[in-house]
Amino acid sequence: MTLQELQKQALQLPISDRWGLVQSVLASIQQETLSFISPNSTIQPLTNLDPWTQSLISSIQLPTEQATESDVDYLEEKYS
Repeated sequence: MTLQELQKQALQLPISDRWGLVQSVLASIQQETLSFISPNSTIQPLTNLDPWTQSLISSIQLPTEQATESDVDYLEEKYS
């Protein structure tokens, strides 16, 4: 199955299923990304990035599971 076929099939799913798929893929990406970071490595400050990019990164907060569930509930209610 190609990426385009997968995208086409995913877009045919109900919104609640697509949100679940997004959360699952995001969790997988986060898990895989964290596995690349060695516990002994030091994280360098992002001062070499453009200020706009720095502000964007600093505004990102990973949601707690409870917040994510309430967001999904809200969106399901709104769009169903």
